[in-house]
Amino acid sequence: MSFAPLSSSTPAASRAAAWCLSALLLTASLSARPGLRSSTGLGCGLASPGTVNPGIGTPKPADESPAPPTPGRSGPGRGHSLRTQESSGPGADVSATAKLDPSQRRAIDQALRSGLDFLSAVQAERSDGSWPIPEARRANQAPLAVTALSTLALMSGGSPPGRGPHGAEVARGIDHLLTRVALSKEDPARGYVGSSGDINSRMHGHGFATLALAEAYSQSPGSPRGRRIAESLPLAVDLIQRTQGSEGGWNYEPRVEVEHEGSVTICLVQALRAARNAGIAVDPDGIARAEDYVRRSQAPDGSFRYTLGSDQTSVALTAAAVATLEAVGRYDDPALIRGLEAIWRDLAQREADGDRSAFPYYERFYMAQALWQHPDRAQFDRWFADELQSVLASQEENGSWMDNCPYGRVYATAMNCLFLSVPLENLPIFTR
Repeated sequence: MSFAPLSSSTPAASRAAAWCLSALLLTASLSARPGLRSSTGLGCGLASPGTVNPGIGTPKPADESPAPPTPGRSGPGRGHSLRTQESSGPGADVSATAKLDPSQRRAIDQALRSGLDFLSAVQAERSDGSWPIPEARRANQAPLAVTALSTLALMSGGSPPGRGPHGAEVARGIDHLLTRVALSKEDPARGYVGSSGDINSRMHGHGFATLALAEAYSQSPGSPRGRRIAESLPLAVDLIQRTQGSEGGWNYEPRVEVEHEGSVTICLVQALRAARNAGIAVDPDGIARAEDYVRRSQAPDGSFRYTLGSDQTSVALTAAAVATLEAVGRYDDPALIRGLEAIWRDLAQREADGDRSAFPYYERFYMAQALWQHPDRAQFDRWFADELQSVLASQEENGSWMDNCPYGRVYATAMNCLFLSVPLENLPIFTR
């Protein structure tokens, strides 16, 4: 497959669109590899609500009665808009899912079903709704973040909490996350979703947990569980907003810090977008500051840096930054276009060098989001077919993925299931 840049003969609309949030569970060391300028830790090697995908399984009887999602109570203002699930980019194709190649759709359904069944079986090993991660290297274990990602993966297969083929497991995962929210008014970290003994998830974990709660709430807001989420989700959002640093970004701890980090910032912006979509008040000024932070992290060559002032960039971080710009509605922005050009250029160079991503799961997940959300569907198709074949070929008989992932089999499987489910649009955050 060639990753050569789009030529001047490409239709103008496609060239203008070019190519097209969040980030890692934890950021460990930045390791440089030939053909890859550098990547961040976990992952960098590494959104119709309430529906069940008929290709994934037969719905279980509903044990919750969802009400229509609550309309957004706040709106971003003055050009800094968190795009809601009802809106879409210019030229977006609302029937894009139906245009998946039939053989692709069958393959996605089969692989996704197997992967989600694996996650379900592993969760059953514990009674508290979390996931064990025995294969993860001890220094890389991030149980709360992995639980949030696994819950999101099960929802992405078409199972809202309490409904669908994996609805019971989703409900247990959401219930576990709710038990981890700091609710005391005396706690300076009130609203923080954390876990004692988990030294790695930190604000990445909080971001993924907030995203999972927001997606669950948007699908069953009127249920008893939805009402419980409605008590905790605004607190989780408030925690994000009040810990934003002076530069507009966030760092690893649930407090305002002088230091900041791009992958954490992107993760938290995606969580805020999902919460806004679900009707939770989000401060537009904070979004404007975060967008400015992402913009300032762009390098002269169009790629995006790990943090302000750093020279370290990667395809994965650039894809995550592009997805963030799309989330705030910047589909034809020059910064986004340059980012997409950088992605294609660096993929071509990596292919020419015979190299591969140091963190394939993270890169794959955010590349899928960046390209699926882009108005030009041809950009997604150009990349997806070969990537899909690679993922299908590496799935193990028990439905899981591992491939030497330092963060464990559950993490790898959850991330690949999320990748597979992006074009199915079962999660509101994946909707074009």
